[in-house]
Amino acid sequence: MNNQDENRKSGWMSYENKLLLILFFTFGIVFFDRLALSFLFPFVSNELDLNNAQLGMLSSILALAWAASGAFFGAYTDRKGNRKTVLILSVLMFSLCSALSGLVGGFVGLLLLRALMGLAEGPVLPLSQTLMVEASTPSRRGLNMGLLQGSSAGLLGAVIAPPVIVSLAVAYGWRTAFYLTCIPGLIAAALIWRHVRNTQGDRTDGQPGEAQAGPRWALLRERNIWLSVLISCVFMAWFVIIISFAPTYLINAKGFEPGTMSAVMSCMGVAWVIWGFAVPAISDRIGRRPALIFFSFVAAGCPLAFLYAQSPVVLGGLLLLTYTGLGCFTLFMATIPAETVPRAAMATALGMIMGVGELIGGFVAPTLAGLAADRWGLDVVMWVAAAGALLAGMLSLGLVETAPGRVGNGLRAAALKESQA
Repeated sequence: MNNQDENRKSGWMSYENKLLLILFFTFGIVFFDRLALSFLFPFVSNELDLNNAQLGMLSSILALAWAASGAFFGAYTDRKGNRKTVLILSVLMFSLCSALSGLVGGFVGLLLLRALMGLAEGPVLPLSQTLMVEASTPSRRGLNMGLLQGSSAGLLGAVIAPPVIVSLAVAYGWRTAFYLTCIPGLIAAALIWRHVRNTQGDRTDGQPGEAQAGPRWALLRERNIWLSVLISCVFMAWFVIIISFAPTYLINAKGFEPGTMSAVMSCMGVAWVIWGFAVPAISDRIGRRPALIFFSFVAAGCPLAFLYAQSPVVLGGLLLLTYTGLGCFTLFMATIPAETVPRAAMATALGMIMGVGELIGGFVAPTLAGLAADRWGLDVVMWVAAAGALLAGMLSLGLVETAPGRVGNGLRAAALKESQA
């Protein structure tokens, strides 16, 4: 039995399922650590005297470093391999940086640690998704990638993190909460070392464009790739702005107590988990393009819910219905590119889409939003976020369909029409 057959054998103990569980946990921990500052910022800002602009800068510097390292290591591992080693080192480093955040005495120290943390976290997604694509059966590729990228981050980063981190901060202080965030990362690194294979990613299985990898920047000649880059920029702004400012918005603008804030944020987490796998799974059936268009427009309603819902219960319900964006992320940031480019260039493409998106939407947008919030009030950040999701939906109209079932149906229909003619 070759590696491909072993990867795809059925059963709960297949390598495909084992890898999915490990990478699900690993990427979830990335967002557990990344979002910890957002949930702790109301506590940190009181002690260190930080403002909204500085919160935006802390989010931005992490995104900038994430962008650079994700793009670099995606291309590096396509050329050199060593995906497993790079992934383990990344997990160990971001866990350490998260813990060291509890030692900072001011804004500059926190900014430096967030930059180092971004450098460490950047490679995790492109490497994880590349490993997952190589182990996935085509019929559940979208589902696997959605669970890995969307549901994992939602469960650990947005459902579990808010009550756990806020409770630790209330009981023991925000510094202790940061110290304890390193423990799950150490567990994830051990699981990767023990169970994950170090693949080169040079297999083919009939994907479009498999025959030639071509120059790396030639990837931008593919319509789906450059559109995915643009969608990543505006959708990343939607995500980073909401997740960075929502806790502060709920406490300072809505007047919610910390416990109520964490409960509302957990509703976002539940929606993140559900839509994180539901959107890609739906795209396996109806196609990537229509799923991305529809759920992008739905996601534009999420920041509007923050603006207009006054009751925590109503707000939580609306967030459950409209926080669909993280399922969309899996499509434009991983699944569509993976089904468009050769396997030999996959990590490069994924790293580039994520990297540019983090640079524009994750670095530039939060800083500008924070400055605007200090001048015109926190409401403005939600309007900017809504605009990002609307633009993502409009850009998605130009994508070429890549879902195996839908592409196959289209080819068969064209062949039948030609034979009848």
